[in-house]
Amino acid sequence: MTQTSSGAGSAADAVPNDPSELGRRGTPLLTVVVLCLGGLVAALTQTMVIPIQGELGRLLSTSEANASWVVTSTLVSGAVAMPIAGRLADLFGKQRVLMICSLILVLGSGICALSNTLAPMLAGRMLQGFAMGFIPVGIALMREVTPPRLTASAMAAMSATLGVGGAIGLPLSAWIVEYFSWHTLFWVSTALAAVVALAVATLVPHVRDAVGGRFDVVGALGLALGLVGLLVGVSKGNEWGWASGRTVGLLVAGVVVLLAWGVFELRSSDPLCDLRVSARRPVLLTNLAAIAVGFGMMAQGIVTPRLLQSPSATGYGLDQTLLETGLWMAPGGIVMMLFSPVSGRLIGALGARVTLMIGGSVIGSGYVFMVFLTDAPWQLMVAGCIISAGVGIGYAAMPTLILQSVPMTEAGSAVGINSLMRSVGTSVSAAVMAAILTSATLGLGGHELPSEGAFTACFIVGACGAFLGVLLAALVPKAAAGRPAAAAPGSSRV
Repeated sequence: MTQTSSGAGSAADAVPNDPSELGRRGTPLLTVVVLCLGGLVAALTQTMVIPIQGELGRLLSTSEANASWVVTSTLVSGAVAMPIAGRLADLFGKQRVLMICSLILVLGSGICALSNTLAPMLAGRMLQGFAMGFIPVGIALMREVTPPRLTASAMAAMSATLGVGGAIGLPLSAWIVEYFSWHTLFWVSTALAAVVALAVATLVPHVRDAVGGRFDVVGALGLALGLVGLLVGVSKGNEWGWASGRTVGLLVAGVVVLLAWGVFELRSSDPLCDLRVSARRPVLLTNLAAIAVGFGMMAQGIVTPRLLQSPSATGYGLDQTLLETGLWMAPGGIVMMLFSPVSGRLIGALGARVTLMIGGSVIGSGYVFMVFLTDAPWQLMVAGCIISAGVGIGYAAMPTLILQSVPMTEAGSAVGINSLMRSVGTSVSAAVMAAILTSATLGLGGHELPSEGAFTACFIVGACGAFLGVLLAALVPKAAAGRPAAAAPGSSRV
């Protein structure tokens, strides 16, 4: 594949990797383990406060509306961080950016652990969100430090950490909250982040992959402002009202800023994101499919806990406690990780395009299962495992498709944009599911609860989102989907 660069330095300018450095830092397999651990810890922070979400107002001495920003701030900052971290990794080296992300996670978790009021908690949670840049950078680095036989499976495992962290975060956090102080959640996160930082510093090789160039500060600020407006509007739309001035204003402002940002990036000699590369059909369709698959993954994470915890007096609720709910959902995270190597083999045998189609089809099938079988917790667990298997397969195929279609000098940025698209899908899914669940309710004990029909509608919409992802993946050109990923110029694969 011919490689081009947009002012960031040509691929030929990259300094060859030092095989002795790769050997000193450990084996490729050990590097993969460290990167996956880092991705898992970063993703876990996204859901770790869910068990105490209803108590955050009291715990932080603020209103429930203000406390809801503890969750929203992390999701939004994580979405903003991923493409920016990817570009920084391309310019200055991936191992350096991974180290910075790890230290940011240590700092953010420590601030949260020491917080008793809203302001420092929000600061810490935003820093935890910024650490999500670890995941796309780690995926991009794997292509450079793994042998071809291991690359697909390694990227599959790293991609799956986005879902696995969220899946295991709920039961783990629920257990910690039930038996220890809520601050313990963040002390555990601090300790894990410190382990990751130490492992990255000592075991992840610093390959000479920096291509140099100028970081597009204006582009980064424009992207951040646009995404904040758009994602906050989507996340808060159900709470504020979709027709409210705040919601409409943020959505319109976000779209306008992103359009202006796109015009600026097209004219920039050293853009944050080369939109011409992103507009290539394989990249564009894969990113659109990422939104659909992210939508499908998040739908069950929002809806299933509500159904499991609904009182049996509704006629359909399963009366599970928060800890029991987390335990019923935990197998999904395990299945997701187990299917990552399966995805790697499918990519090698059938190609990333077909693998993504298979993943989307499995996710959709899991939702179809849910439409008809929700009478017992084990049925929802089985359906959740089916969906998780599809996520494990599909999430792994997307970065492979992206990396097959972009130059090495933009690998980090391209994977970051793809991860952002998944975050957009999850944010939209959360908003859509919340809107559906509140659109049809029944009264019970003075409380309004979603009706059985609302849950069924959520499952149908989730299936439609997943099958839309299959259709988009099918439209990816076969020639591009079958092209092998380019290796780093002058790099050595160990």
